[in-house]
Amino acid sequence: MNKNTKINTLLLLVVAALAVLPLALGLGDGEEEPFAGADAQAETAITEIDPDYEPWFSPLYEPPSGEIESALFALQAALGAGVLAYYFGLRRGRRQGEPHASAEQDGGAAEGGAGESAARRS
Repeated sequence: MNKNTKINTLLLLVVAALAVLPLALGLGDGEEEPFAGADAQAETAITEIDPDYEPWFSPLYEPPSGEIESALFALQAALGAGVLAYYFGLRRGRRQGEPHASAEQDGGAAEGGAGESAARRS
């Protein structure tokens, strides 16, 4: 097993532990929504502190259920990851293609230059 395989295996185990441990330890038991997002927790805390608080604005679109809201968030995350992957892939491709393109350009200039000088001589 090489070093990269060991590191990848260790990282995979850590990610699996982060996903499974909260469920196995029963964190969030006894709560209405055990693993609510930060927005929902902030709303609950603000309501407890100041029951008369009114938000400054309301969302443009309120999904009918939490599942749809989660699906839209996942879609947004996937689109963002796709844009980032495209950008980094494009940069890497350009970086890898630069030496090849400059070698072709240098080779073409040498051939073109020899042809031009031969044409000028005749």
